[in-house]
Amino acid sequence: MNENEAEKYTGMLEMMGFVPAVDMENADFILFNTCCVRENAELKVFGHLGALKGLKREKPWLLIAVAGCMMQEPHMVEDIKKKHKHVDLVLGTQNIHELPQTIYERLTREKSIINVYDTERYIPEGMPLKREHPYKAWLSIMYGCNNFCSYCIVPHVRGRERSRELSDILDEARYLAEDGVKEITLLGQNVNSYGKTLEEKIDFSELLYALSKVDGIQRIRFMTSHPKDISNSLIMAMSELDKVCKHLHLPLQAGSDKVLKEMNRHYTKQRYLEIVDFARSKIPGLALTTDIMVGFPGETEQDFAETLDVAKRVEYDLAYTFIYSIRKGTPAAEREDQIPEEEKKSRFQRLLEVQDAASLKKNMEYIGKTEFVLNEGKSKTNSDINTGRTDTNKIVNFKSKEDTAGQIIKVRITDAGAWSLEGETV
Repeated sequence: MNENEAEKYTGMLEMMGFVPAVDMENADFILFNTCCVRENAELKVFGHLGALKGLKREKPWLLIAVAGCMMQEPHMVEDIKKKHKHVDLVLGTQNIHELPQTIYERLTREKSIINVYDTERYIPEGMPLKREHPYKAWLSIMYGCNNFCSYCIVPHVRGRERSRELSDILDEARYLAEDGVKEITLLGQNVNSYGKTLEEKIDFSELLYALSKVDGIQRIRFMTSHPKDISNSLIMAMSELDKVCKHLHLPLQAGSDKVLKEMNRHYTKQRYLEIVDFARSKIPGLALTTDIMVGFPGETEQDFAETLDVAKRVEYDLAYTFIYSIRKGTPAAEREDQIPEEEKKSRFQRLLEVQDAASLKKNMEYIGKTEFVLNEGKSKTNSDINTGRTDTNKIVNFKSKEDTAGQIIKVRITDAGAWSLEGETV
């Protein structure tokens, strides 16, 4: 979602006449699109802002903007006001469409502009977009979150759930198809909640059926699914619709029922495993990925053992693993039973060992198989190699004698690592 919004900022700036700069030193306008899910990301932003003070003195006309989730946190805005007075523009998550207006106000008033809404507003449609990829695109179907997991700041900075109208989503999908896009990824903090705020009765599985009828779109992905809201109808839609990719991202977060309850996740280990079993029974060859958190306050060694048990039993194709990060303003941040850093790092390493072995095992099973791969073009690190993804979201690097960028082609898998596959065109 952060990348999708960055593409919207870029689209608006290019419509205003801006062109991309070679680097920050040559720029006249610099925008940081922030994320506050992890403390590390916030620290990087402030590090960059501090480093720009000298450049701002050398180039007084340089405009510096900070936007995104961090700016929805009042204490972050106060920090900008006090310590980073060289910042010219501040925008929140609810009004990214007002970037041009905010730049104009800054240029005409010659003082810093803080433009942050503290409540969610309507969903702006028809915003310009500058996509990074010509053949695949992000497509937001909803914004905000109602779940309030005890460790998560997202509902506080993104607001309550708001679903886009079906007609607007279909119009955007048709536009993307006409522009050459072959694959769309539907975005939402919890796509399984899609439709709950709309007057028209529609759920996420029905949205998938409608999007599958859009000519030109050949693949549909989505993220993220909350286990408490996943439905049998969604799994059956994935099974029945050829365009919907056989890849399910289903965040676990923890394997301990005690920790899951304290996280306010509203499912149990047993329920989670039942969902996995049902999905795999209905969708042969399904790739499963997940998010797992280590070191939640009060997590015992036995709690962590339950998480390892799920990881070993499910054998995820890939897991986004991370260490719990205190987020000011969340219930978990107030707890006194925080886990020592060394213990968190030790558990994290043990989880990585289990997951890396599972990822390698899953990928090795592809060797000798022929897969359909969307050729996304030349690899960023090697111009002699093409790169793309399978239906199951596996990265494949391969050589191709013909220019097949933007096409779904057959690739025979010849080798595998934990993170990607190697292949040759058939």
